[in-house]
Formats: sequence, C-alpha cells, structure tokens
Amino acid sequence: MIYKDVYKECPVFEDSFFMLRPVKDEDAADLLLVYSDEKAVPFFNSDNCHGDDFHYTAIERMQQALEFWKQSYQNGWFVRWAAVDKKTQKAIGTIELFRREADDYFTDCGLLRLDVRSDYETAEKISRIVQLILRPAFELFSCSKIAAKAVPSAQERIAALKSLGFSASPETLVGHDGTLYKDYFVLFRS
Repeated sequence: MIYKDVYKECPVFEDSFFMLRPVKDEDAADLLLVYSDEKAVPFFNSDNCHGDDFHYTAIERMQQALEFWKQSYQNGWFVRWAAVDKKTQKAIGTIELFRREADDYFTDCGLLRLDVRSDYETAEKISRIVQLILRPAFELFSCSKIAAKAVPSAQERIAALKSLGFSASPETLVGHDGTLYKDYFVLFRS
C-alpha cells in the first residue's frame, strides 16, 4: 500500500483485536489508567524525553500530555497512536513513532515507543499491537530500520519483539545532551 505524508493524513491500522488511531482528547480517562499503572511504567521508553517518566496520576497531567502529543504531530515531530482494544472499545496504550536522524547508530531509524497497561504486557498482545504498524512504518517514516526499547525485566516485550524479527542491539542511543541509552532491539527493512 502507498501511504501519504503521515503528518498530513494519519492512517488507522486494525485487525480483529486492536486498532491504532490518532490519540483524542476523549482518551484521557482510559490513558490515565495506563500512565498511572505502576506495574507498566518501568517498561515505558522515556529516553531523551527531557525528564518525563510518563508516570501520570492526575487527569490534568494526562490531558497536558495529550495536548503535547497533538501539538507534536502538528509540528511533525512524532505521531502518537492510541492502541484500542476492539472488544472493550477502550484505549489500553499508545504507540509513538518518528524518524530519527542523529550522529549515532540510530540514524535513519524509526523509533517506536510502546506504552500499554500492565494487563496487556504479554508477548501475544504486544506482538499483535506492534505488528499492525511495523511494516507500514518503514514507508511512513522513510527509514531503513525500526528500533524499540525493552529493558531486561520486560521479558514478555522482548519475546514479542523477537517473534517479530527484532534483534538485540549492542549499540547505544546518544541523547541530545550526550546521555547514553541502551536496551534497544532493531528490525531492518527487508
């Protein structure tokens, strides 16, 4: 399929279980359950995010994050999709993607960030969600590889990424302030 500029027309992806669609203001209550989930927060990728750890406990903070995500989309910085469970029609997480250009290994790279509620942190569910966006991401973000972070304790996430063809990378991502980040898995365009 040929996609248009993702920052002009954001596509929706779905299968019979999940849908990825742009985040909406109405997602705030559902997403607060994700970002206040203390079991889930340690698996979120907050590398290079100016100190935001994505642990939100107030609806106002969640609304501010949603507003920032929408502004970031309008500015062409990144796209944030809501991951919706089609059975419950609730947002159970988000996927962020953007093209990264840098002076390190992770250049010409689609950086994928996945945040899901802890009850969705299973290899099967993560694999289903990521699979929806994985192949289109190479075209949408004109990149040669996709990278996703999975800390060693995220065994279900690691299993999901490996099942999708990702491999652990020994390389470190260099942050805008020189901070080094590790625990990335990479999939190359085939």
